[in-house]
Amino acid sequence: MIKLYYWPTPNGQKISIMLEECELKYEVKPVNIGAGDQFAPDFLRISPNNRMPAIVDTDTGLSVFEGGAILIYLAEKAEMLLPDEPEARIDVLQWLFWQAGGLGPMAGQLSHFVNYVEEDIPYAHKRYANEYDRLLAVMDVRLRDREFLAGDYSIADIASFPWVLPYRRLGNDLDKFTNLRRWFDTLKVRPAVQKGVDLGKDWPRDEARNEKARAMMFDQDSATVFAAARVLEN
Repeated sequence: MIKLYYWPTPNGQKISIMLEECELKYEVKPVNIGAGDQFAPDFLRISPNNRMPAIVDTDTGLSVFEGGAILIYLAEKAEMLLPDEPEARIDVLQWLFWQAGGLGPMAGQLSHFVNYVEEDIPYAHKRYANEYDRLLAVMDVRLRDREFLAGDYSIADIASFPWVLPYRRLGNDLDKFTNLRRWFDTLKVRPAVQKGVDLGKDWPRDEARNEKARAMMFDQDSATVFAAARVLEN
């Protein structure tokens, strides 16, 4: 049994999609990031970065945080979506880390300025919109001569899909990326992808309008980390 600490965001959806693809039995533990659940002591013991997703494997007693690490762990547990052959394996891993270090953070910053910032900050919006557009083009070029990012369907595709999914809301047009559009349309009809994306879509979410929720999500600094650590020590 996998306990999935989750909220319906792209980072959370990476793991819900993976669990559905692997057909691993899992139990969802909602982590309402607008209500501050990510700062609860019990969650901090699992995820010291105060961020979801995280998992606990009740079969092994291991807990894992950070989406990329979770995907690798689940792939190895299920023995699928991450090849053993060294060259194929590193191909998957480099695109997984490309997503974790580029596509996700850049799309996340763009989403912040599109969805949460009330004042108009043209430079910031343009900076992240251009980089998101560039990264989509990197995917498109990569997919010119292969069906998926690392050849066969893998955790690299699962990690990237939730960050391509909101392209319209982020002001982009996927139709200008012929190969990426084909990849996107292939993934979006997979039953496991649909189930993973749909998980929690009906949960109440008012982060964009609730000042307290916005503070929980965005107004955190070193003092927040130290305060949470002190709670664990007591």
